[in-house]
Amino acid sequence: MPGRILVIDDEPQITRVLRAALSAQGYDVRTANEPEEGLLLFREWSPDLVVTDLMMPSMSGVEVCRAIRMQSTTPVLVLSVRDHERSKVEALDAGADDYVTKPFSIQELLARVRAHLRRAPERTTAAIETGDFMVDVAAHSITVQGKPIHLTPKEFDLLLHLARQAGKVITHRALLTAVWGAQSAHQPEYLRVFVGQLRKKLEAETGKQYIQTEPWVGYRFIPEGWAGVEE
Repeated sequence: MPGRILVIDDEPQITRVLRAALSAQGYDVRTANEPEEGLLLFREWSPDLVVTDLMMPSMSGVEVCRAIRMQSTTPVLVLSVRDHERSKVEALDAGADDYVTKPFSIQELLARVRAHLRRAPERTTAAIETGDFMVDVAAHSITVQGKPIHLTPKEFDLLLHLARQAGKVITHRALLTAVWGAQSAHQPEYLRVFVGQLRKKLEAETGKQYIQTEPWVGYRFIPEGWAGVEE
């Protein structure tokens, strides 16, 4: 089986459709119409990916994301009828890895599911040593100035892509495509949220800034860090 997927949505019709579509692709699928039931399944079953609705009566998808992030780095894809940037940022801030607006095509959803479950073969699994950083690709771990830093899978993927091109400016579009896939190339709110999260985690440990904003273009990773003030 290519992966285990947990679907949490209070609309039975949605869970039935997603179960059928995902199962047809060979995924092992379980569903829950109550978020509390979904979180119980999550703890007992340990899925490889969670797909959750944003607006549910007893508990929001944002709360589901927070509960999952307290215990796991499993990728979370949020579904919602809301297309406002504020809703997307709130979900991403809570730990979601992706956001799909209803109504959506099944093909788009399947593409995003594949992107999150697929771990594309790395060009090399050797550790990357650069500046203050040691990035162990095979172990999916990172240390900064010798201190281990806990990152979510998407935060790790983003930092790995930056580290591999340290010192170079990488455009927003290139980062979005590399980390989230071509379908997310025009969703810059993903980068704002995840770059902000990375900065907080890295600077909390070292007091240095490592990710420099290049206005209107993208970001530059400086592995030795600098003490300037981000504009």
